[in-house]
Amino acid sequence: MKLNMAEEEDYMSDSFINVQEDIRPGLPMLRQIREARRKEEKQQEANLKNRQKSLKEEEQERRNIGLKNALGCENKGFALLQKMGYKSGQALGKSGGGIVEPIPLNIKTGKSGIGHEASLKRKAEEKLESYRKKIHMKNQAEEKAAEQFRMRLKNKQDEMKLEGDLRRSQRACQQLDAQKNIQVPREAWYWLRLEEETEEDEEEKEQDEDEYKSEDLSVLEKLQILTSYLREEHLYCIWCGTAYEDKEDLSSNCPGPTSADHD
Repeated sequence: MKLNMAEEEDYMSDSFINVQEDIRPGLPMLRQIREARRKEEKQQEANLKNRQKSLKEEEQERRNIGLKNALGCENKGFALLQKMGYKSGQALGKSGGGIVEPIPLNIKTGKSGIGHEASLKRKAEEKLESYRKKIHMKNQAEEKAAEQFRMRLKNKQDEMKLEGDLRRSQRACQQLDAQKNIQVPREAWYWLRLEEETEEDEEEKEQDEDEYKSEDLSVLEKLQILTSYLREEHLYCIWCGTAYEDKEDLSSNCPGPTSADHD
C-alpha cells in the first residue's frame, strides 16, 4: 500500500506546478475560430450531399445531357436517315445545301402563357421609350430655361447700356446748353438731375419728380429724342464724341444716329 502511494505522483510536486503552458495572446481564440470554420464546412458538404434536387433541376440536367450527346443508331429517325444515305456531319438535301446542325430548341420552362414574354418585352420597350421621352423633354426644358436666362441677361445688359448712353447724352446736353447760355433745358429730363440740392429746392425737386413720373417714355425713346436734339441743335454725336462744324460735316463723317451704326 505504501509502495503504491509512493509510485503515485505528488500533485503538489514541481512536476505539476512548473508545467509550462502555451499562453500566447489570442491563441485560444484562433483555435476556436478555426474549429468553428471546419465544422461549418463539414456541415455544408453534408448538406450538399444530402440535398434532394428539385424536379426542375433534374429535368434541366437530363435535357442538357441529351442535347450534348449526338444521336445514335438506336434513334429511329436517325436510322431512317442513314438508310437513305445520310452520314453524320453531312448537310441535308440531295445537293448537300441544307442545314448541318439541327434546329435549336427553345424550351419554355415557365408557367406563363404563350405570348407573355413578348408582352413583357413590349412593356419594357415602352417603358424605355417613355423614359427617353422624359429625358428629352427635361433636356429641352433645361435648354429653354438657359436660353431664357441668356435673353434676360442680354436684355439687362442692353438696358444698362441704354441707361449709360442716356446719362452721357444728358451730361453732354447740359454742358453744350451751358456753352450757349441756355439756362433751362427744353425738357426736364434733358439734363442730369443734381444729387445734392439745398433745402430751398426741395419743393422744386418734388415738382420735377412729378414731371418725371408724368413722362410716359422709355429709356430708348428718351435716348432717341435726346440724341436727335444734340445732332440738330449742337451738331454733336455722343458715340463719336465729337461736335461737328456743320450739318454736311456731320452727315459725311458720322456713321449714323444710333449706337448700332457705330459698332
